[in-house]
Amino acid sequence: MNALPALAVTADERHGVTIAARDLATAVEAATGVRLEEDAAALLGDHPPERAHLHFTDRLWAGSPEEAAAVVERIAARTALTVTFHDVPQASDGPRNRPRRTDCYARVAAAARGVVVNSRHEAAHLAEAGIVPRALGVVPLPVTPAPPAPRPQKRHPDVAVLGFFYPGKGHAEVADALAAGTRLTVLGGPSAGHEDDLRAFTAQAAARGVTVEVTGFVPAEDLIARCRAVTVPVVAHRHFSASGSLATWIAAGRRPLVIDGRYTREMAELRPGTVHLVPADGLAEALAGALADPGSTWLAADAVTRPHLDDTAEAYLRWWTGDIAW
Repeated sequence: MNALPALAVTADERHGVTIAARDLATAVEAATGVRLEEDAAALLGDHPPERAHLHFTDRLWAGSPEEAAAVVERIAARTALTVTFHDVPQASDGPRNRPRRTDCYARVAAAARGVVVNSRHEAAHLAEAGIVPRALGVVPLPVTPAPPAPRPQKRHPDVAVLGFFYPGKGHAEVADALAAGTRLTVLGGPSAGHEDDLRAFTAQAAARGVTVEVTGFVPAEDLIARCRAVTVPVVAHRHFSASGSLATWIAAGRRPLVIDGRYTREMAELRPGTVHLVPADGLAEALAGALADPGSTWLAADAVTRPHLDDTAEAYLRWWTGDIAW
């Protein structure tokens, strides 16, 4: 096997991209028997690795898109670099931020030997933005199914959206689609800078008769149990890049309601039987139906949950050893 890259892991332990990077490093090490995980800070240290792979979203690497691109360019000047893109630029970034983020990702792609995205949907976003990496791989986010457990019984039915709260994540669409007297669980806390948005959302929902419960950050060891405890899981983003929350619902044995779109159709094709595709104008009816039949929101025995984490590791290994001109 050709020499493999060091697998850089960022310091923010709660960030989904950090978790994805560490999970991949663990799986690749298990597959190869080679210690590869590296603190991301070492890429700019006195002795950088000859080759490296990092997971990139601009907000994780610096305070601005321009600074984040500059950091990766400095790394790529010192080590042969491949990158996994997360949160690829798209319309939901807004007219001010989208051009800056697009330029940032274009600079990172130009500096890297190759780029991985987590869906054909994301690859299309890059193409639409005119970003053409030297080598492009598509490796879906993995699902790691949790061991089976009895289904909990809920006294107070609820509908839940998983992950950090921020405008555009789908909480508002779900609240608007719920009947008065229904409970909505925010299975997570506010994204940084969106605390006031969450307070305003909670007040607006209450005015419509929808009670909002905010759990705050859920530790990894409790996440699967919390995902199993809700009555109806739903993924209602207005704009998808890729969705770690969708993979988590599936890992917990749930079959969430998801808004129909290019990304969710791709995921439904990839993992048959793991999602309920719902048209945006049919969300209220779908939520009412799922609340009346919560059993429909659990995976059936024939649902296809792969690719799993070991499949993801193998896909990266094939890409690094076959597609990259180191």
